[in-house]
Amino acid sequence: MNKNEVVVLVPHYNDTSGLIISLQSIDASENVDVLVVDDGSCYNKIDEEELKDHFKANGKMIFLYQEKNKGIEHALNLGLEYILKCDYRFVARLDSGDKCLSKRFNIQSKYLKNNPKIKLVGSNVIVNDTKGNLLYKIILPTDSLLIKNRMYITSTIIHPTIMFDKEIIKEVGFYPINYKAAEDYAFYFKILKKYDFSNINEFLLEKELSPNSISVQKRKLQAYNRLKVILDNFYFGYYPIFGLIRNFILLIVPNKILIFIKRVMK
Repeated sequence: MNKNEVVVLVPHYNDTSGLIISLQSIDASENVDVLVVDDGSCYNKIDEEELKDHFKANGKMIFLYQEKNKGIEHALNLGLEYILKCDYRFVARLDSGDKCLSKRFNIQSKYLKNNPKIKLVGSNVIVNDTKGNLLYKIILPTDSLLIKNRMYITSTIIHPTIMFDKEIIKEVGFYPINYKAAEDYAFYFKILKKYDFSNINEFLLEKELSPNSISVQKRKLQAYNRLKVILDNFYFGYYPIFGLIRNFILLIVPNKILIFIKRVMK
């Protein structure tokens, strides 16, 4: 039986320095376990004892390994398969290099307990460059209907901020594997058909925008597969139509221009 109700799912690939940063950011008072799933790293391989030294919260670290690099969606699903066999109540997400702010997991688990109709919750995000300079802030809607409607336009839940009730996995299944770089977006659409979402109106995550991140390296692939998700969940209305137009624009506009626009609007 697990001591803690919350497990933090962290996929890892060739980024132990980023993983250490993330572990160090978890407040020492938090009652969480951390499940690291290595996606077939070929260098910067995991040293379990070293990582445990950087984890100061009240919980344990668990490590799973894929023999070959299959992609983040496969790493996440391997983690969820393991979690389903355990008696955790909530599953949280965190990416290597991202920093938790405040007592993030305590805040989110309390919110879910106090709002039983909400089954998945995210938060606002601070986005910095690799030197720690502020690029922009992401402030997201808190109303479930607004989150669901705007999901067609852009992701109104930031993946590494989420915490959700483990029971929803039994109903909707795992991350889809046929939407590369947009597995989180497709996952949300599976959930929003059955459950309510929310965002806590606090900055609970600090995210680094690196040239090596999936959102930068695979932006066009992400936009293409988001278009597929929208089409697969399409109805004739304002939000899906506007979402198709927006994501088509993202396919053709250079990333530097998009970052500049976000910085101007921060």
